[in-house]
Amino acid sequence: MQSDRRDAIDLTVVWATHDALRRELAHLDRITTSADRDPQRVLATSAGWRMFKQALHAHHTAEDDALWPALRRNLAGRPKELALLAALEAEHVAIRPVIEAVDAALADPQADPLRLGALTDALATGLAGHLEHEENGALPLVQRALTSEQWGRFGHVHAQRIARDAPVLLPWLLDGADEATVAKLLAPLPPATRAACTDEWLPAYLALDRWSPGTAN
Repeated sequence: MQSDRRDAIDLTVVWATHDALRRELAHLDRITTSADRDPQRVLATSAGWRMFKQALHAHHTAEDDALWPALRRNLAGRPKELALLAALEAEHVAIRPVIEAVDAALADPQADPLRLGALTDALATGLAGHLEHEENGALPLVQRALTSEQWGRFGHVHAQRIARDAPVLLPWLLDGADEATVAKLLAPLPPATRAACTDEWLPAYLALDRWSPGTAN
C-alpha cells in the first residue's frame, strides 16, 4: 500500500518548475554581470523578468494554498517537521519583498545600479537556497506524509495558477525539459490545450528573445 501511494505522487511538475526557475536565475546573473548591457533597462522592459515573476508567484501561491496546509494537517504533533514547513513558508514571505524592491529600483530612473545588483544577488541567493531546502526537506515529506488525493489537489491548484497565463507559462515550463518530462506535463491537458501549446504557444515562445529589452509587451 505504501508503494502504491508513493507511485501515485509524481513530483515531475515540482522538479520541472525548480529547473525552470534555476534556468532563469542563470539568465538574471548573466544580465546583471554583463559589462555591455544596462541591467535596469533589460529587466524593466524584457519579457523574461515578467515571466519569471508570473511563474514564481503561481508556484509559491499554489504551495501556500494547497501543499503546506495539507502537510501541516498530516504532520500534526511532529514538531521537527512542522518547524521545517514554517521555515519554508517564511522563505516564501522573505522572497516577495525582494522582488518588490527590484521592481521599485527598475521603476526609478535614479536608482543606483549597485543597489539593483545587490537586490538581484539577494533574490538569486534566497531563491536558490529555498529551492534546495524544499527539495531536501519538503519533497521527502510529501512522499512520506501526503496522500495521493492531497497531492492531486495541489496539482489541480498548481495547474489552475499556471492556466491563468498558460500561453506564456506552459512553454516557459517546458523550455529545456527532456522528452519524458514534456510528455508527463502535457499528458493531463485537454486535447485542444495540448494542440494549442505545441502548434501555437511553443513556436511563439521560441521565437521570443525573452531576455532582450523591449520584449515585455
